[in-house]
Amino acid sequence: MTALKFTLSALAALACSTGGAFARDNLQIAGSSTVLPYATIVAELFAENAGFAAPVVEGGGSGAGRKKLCEGLGEGTIDIANSSSRIKQSDIDDCTANGVTEIMEVRIGYDGIVFASKKDGADFALTPVDLFLALGARVAKDGALADNAAKQWSDVNAALPAQDILAFIPGTKHGTREVFDTKVLLEGCKETGAYDLFLAASAGADDEAKKKEAETACFTTRTDGASVDIDGDYTETLARLEANPLAVGVFGLSFYENNMDKLKVATMSGIAPSVETISTGEYPVSRPLYFYVKKQHIGVIPGLKEYVEFFVSDDVAGPDGPLSDYGLVPDPELAATQAAVAAETVMGPLE
Repeated sequence: MTALKFTLSALAALACSTGGAFARDNLQIAGSSTVLPYATIVAELFAENAGFAAPVVEGGGSGAGRKKLCEGLGEGTIDIANSSSRIKQSDIDDCTANGVTEIMEVRIGYDGIVFASKKDGADFALTPVDLFLALGARVAKDGALADNAAKQWSDVNAALPAQDILAFIPGTKHGTREVFDTKVLLEGCKETGAYDLFLAASAGADDEAKKKEAETACFTTRTDGASVDIDGDYTETLARLEANPLAVGVFGLSFYENNMDKLKVATMSGIAPSVETISTGEYPVSRPLYFYVKKQHIGVIPGLKEYVEFFVSDDVAGPDGPLSDYGLVPDPELAATQAAVAAETVMGPLE
């Protein structure tokens, strides 16, 4: 902690000299349950080291956080939205409509999506094909689409345990779900040929509409109890595993690493998830983590820019920082993010 206090002594001096009266003197932050523990750590360190009031950090999900960010300007709205998936153009459009016309995108590092079961349970060596065939609502069978009738994991892959399929996956409002959909279900759907069948059956008006319809079909999971959406955070998923010891749950790498006494992680396509395999890109199911800043609140809400600079500093988000110790995979392009924050660079429309 000494190094942080020494490095950030200038921030403390700035905080003491800041003038003006504000209806609130602390930052308001909401969003991703994956980013929540990192943001909580940073908020505590920021209050200890920078002389500003401790930010208030809440969860609620990536989509919910971005929605709050876009509600408008003023002290009654949040300053930052944490997100485990990238902002959508529809979010940006909502922001613009409500006067939030300047948004800063800050990438803080990377995390992995892991599949884990009870510590004393069976071993799982999974692939995207296994998960799609186990959890997809409709799958390819004998060259045609059929409702998924698989009962046990061994039904989709003889090398998997002969136990009933039960998976607790992130609900649709979580940023984690988008990564799960695109990097697991969609990949499995394509490898099994189901995507091509969905595409051929699509009634979309053009190629783009057909593609979107086929992807949506790939993302659709079973409703017979084998696949269960979890709308809460990873603690709820862990509680479900405690009550259902033969189930598999989806977690962030950092949550798993902090619960290794309770959980056993599965390999994905033969690769075990770790900080090393995610940082090299070897582990196939990883994603960048972000937060989005309402630039128009900089200079209005005390400490906003200072918090952002603090978060992405080498001392905090770098390889030797406290976030790395907690499981965040440092961003190899952190210096570029620091430069963009210093310049208060705002986003343009997404392509």
